[in-house]
Amino acid sequence: MRTMLRLLTLAVALAVAPARADTKIGFIDLQRALREVDEGKAATALLKKDFEEKQKRLDTKKTEFEKLKADFDKQQVVMSEAAKKEKATELDGKAMELQRLFLSLQKDLSEREREAMRGIFDKLNGLVREVAEADGFSMIIDSASGLVYATPSLDVTNEVVRKYNARFPAGGAKKAEAAKKPAAAAKK
Repeated sequence: MRTMLRLLTLAVALAVAPARADTKIGFIDLQRALREVDEGKAATALLKKDFEEKQKRLDTKKTEFEKLKADFDKQQVVMSEAAKKEKATELDGKAMELQRLFLSLQKDLSEREREAMRGIFDKLNGLVREVAEADGFSMIIDSASGLVYATPSLDVTNEVVRKYNARFPAGGAKKAEAAKKPAAAAKK
């Protein structure tokens, strides 16, 4: 729905553009800008570290489950039907526990990523507006919304990245993350 609205806005803008010779349209790759700004790199590195820690935890649980399953597979030939049923039920419970852990960790990572990136995107949007006004753009379009072609000279991504890094140094992200760690530890 959002993409359709963006494409409709773009179509209307392009239809009106020939009527106004002074219309200047630019584009930005917000995903690339996010990856290239220093604060985005720092946030991505923290998220990657968090992901690796959660992956290790999940891998440990998965290995434990696989060992239990392998033991069951080996021993089930000599087990009574009641013991097999009991062990199978136990394994099903462990499998469900592993699945819940996976979903919980995945949800946590998604929320952390969304939270970390929201502030950066808000700052990027402000800077896009600033660059647009300073350079006389009538419209700036995110290239991810279906842009098929644009003259490279209309791309404002590098200018926004440069201004972002100058205004919001990466050290700010580290300070914010350090402030969040005690709060996160208190929740556990």
